[in-house]
Amino acid sequence: MTPPRPLLIFDSGLGGLSVVEALRVQKPQGAIAYLADSAWLPYGTKADDVLLARIESLLVETCAELDPCGLVVACNTASTIALPALRARLSIPVIGTVPAVKPACEGSRSGVIGLLATPATVNRPYIDDLMARHGAGVTLHRHGSAKLVLMAEAALRGGALDPVAVAEELAPLTDVPDLDTIILGCTHFPLIRVALENSAPGLSFLDSAAAIARRVAEVVPDWAEGPSCGFFTAPEDTHLLSPCLARLGIPKFFGAWTPDEGKDFDAV
Repeated sequence: MTPPRPLLIFDSGLGGLSVVEALRVQKPQGAIAYLADSAWLPYGTKADDVLLARIESLLVETCAELDPCGLVVACNTASTIALPALRARLSIPVIGTVPAVKPACEGSRSGVIGLLATPATVNRPYIDDLMARHGAGVTLHRHGSAKLVLMAEAALRGGALDPVAVAEELAPLTDVPDLDTIILGCTHFPLIRVALENSAPGLSFLDSAAAIARRVAEVVPDWAEGPSCGFFTAPEDTHLLSPCLARLGIPKFFGAWTPDEGKDFDAV
């Protein structure tokens, strides 16, 4: 019997697990291959041309080995850089990540909102395009934080989040008068939402994970139930990472993985 083709979820690290959470609501037993380019984390501080070459090579080779039914680029930085190239190279549906600018603009009462993302995302022209389409009369303040990505990575491996450090990273937005909504423009950030909310009580935090899950349902109708597995391009500590992945239905993972190793999902 042919094993089900997994849905490939890609991020630079563990941030894409926020999308996996939303997908598990939709299909709890769906077959998922989670690929984290942890050897290159964080993406948000690297040059576009270098990242494009890395992302395109890694994902084209991974798709050739794992034969997924679809690809979710669960990384805002990678989506802004690599989606056109990936769609040109791959014959499967490719779903990107777009910050929740539209719902933030529609839901803000004050008309003052913030974008919390990586330094590589905050000033992208496509943010300006989204604001031009959806943000009439709304003022957007932006803050890029690579440090918060690394803090989220550590927390997901069992580390403690320092509330003072979290508050310091949020301060460029929370200090803005009348700001009432913060867009989480990096998939890592919803995974530490509680810490963010504790640092900024009264503010609304919006992300795009649920919208991505809805899009998957629309364009990947053949996503089936089956085993799931994680693949990390850097060595990983099983003891630290297993609880986080197991909670999301990914009971097994491989560290220091490269696409030429392949994987038979029927054996997971």
